[in-house]
Amino acid sequence: MDVIRVYGGTRLAGEVPVAGAKNSALKLMAAALLAPGRTTITNAPGITDISIMAEVLRRLGCAVEVDGGDITIDTPEELEPEADYNLVRRLRASICVLGPLLARCRHARVAHPGGDAIGSRGLDMHVAGLSRMGAEIGSEHGFVVARAEQLTGAQIWLDFPSVGATENILMAAVLARGTTVIDNAAREPEIVDLATMLNSMGAQVSGAGTATLEVTGVDAMHPTTHRTVGDRIVAGTWAFGAVMTRGDVTVRGVRAANLSVALDKLTDAGAAIEQLPEADGVPAFRVAIDRRPTAVDVVTLPFPGFATDLLPMAIGLGAVSGGVSLITENIFDGRFMFVNEMSRLGADIRTDGHHAVVRGRERLSGAPVRASDIRAGAGLAIAGLCAEGTTEVSHVHHIDRGYPHFVEQLRSLGAKAERCTAPDDDFGY
Repeated sequence: MDVIRVYGGTRLAGEVPVAGAKNSALKLMAAALLAPGRTTITNAPGITDISIMAEVLRRLGCAVEVDGGDITIDTPEELEPEADYNLVRRLRASICVLGPLLARCRHARVAHPGGDAIGSRGLDMHVAGLSRMGAEIGSEHGFVVARAEQLTGAQIWLDFPSVGATENILMAAVLARGTTVIDNAAREPEIVDLATMLNSMGAQVSGAGTATLEVTGVDAMHPTTHRTVGDRIVAGTWAFGAVMTRGDVTVRGVRAANLSVALDKLTDAGAAIEQLPEADGVPAFRVAIDRRPTAVDVVTLPFPGFATDLLPMAIGLGAVSGGVSLITENIFDGRFMFVNEMSRLGADIRTDGHHAVVRGRERLSGAPVRASDIRAGAGLAIAGLCAEGTTEVSHVHHIDRGYPHFVEQLRSLGAKAERCTAPDDDFGY
């Protein structure tokens, strides 16, 4: 089992490039199912989730080649309608093949998804939306089974602006007969990115980035080439890391506007945020602070609110800030699962339901900790930079699912970190 070993007492400083968003690239890959022929997705992140999704598509009949940040997907005229159980259970995002398969094959059989252990994330809104469009959906032997001889446009209201439900309904609607309106739709930049790609494939989607999406169905789609939007969560991780370590980091590849609430919080904590000129069309911003940050309160909300995926970093910031922070989680009921691991580093955290009270300390204390999900793993490693001694993060396969070249980028910013193999009897707690 690999571990990431981080040595405390160093500040992050320098420039770090950020690749395309995991939460976009995986859905763009699924969208390629909608059009027979060769689709190319560029600026994709080099993470294990991309490899898993590539294999999901191969089992559906596609030929997929991953070459650095470029993904080439050759989609056949006839697709296999069943998504493999052993793959889907490893990657929650793979449920997004349900909409495209239903639209193309008129039936689909997709295993109930797995993914990070951060709480319950039901498929009720996916099912309700597709049912409104005429699909018959049930569950059998661990699979979601959907059938529809002809999807038809419908007026769909989402009880919550779910990203996954918005994406599945959107991808099904582009080949439906008539017009579909999705109200209370998710507004994330990744939704805008997906809509942009779909339109380049011949879809008619309007309203992306607002709470109302309107989709006029078309008879057929065609392949395209599309560049993935930059990963705002990875960018936010480095921004928080800069403030936690009292550093100076320039982040390239993500627009500051896609992180406006998070960057406002870092400004309140005492950081200077500077939006830099684009170079060759690549956006950049700089985060710098030369003193101990001030405690700030954080409430997670759907975009444009503070992203739930940055909550571990917000708790890490509170743990080393001056004062007391109140962190409220409104999206996932299991997001605080990692708090015990942060406490092993000496953080003073008390949780009560959806709230965490964090009392800042001047310095944390290095310890062995376990990553329970992608973002928790990154947050623990960054917190280790603020600790005396050595921190070893185990179960780093979670980090590999969301952060390309994580240790290498830490080191490029001046951190002393390494990846190594732990003895077999370590980290069994």
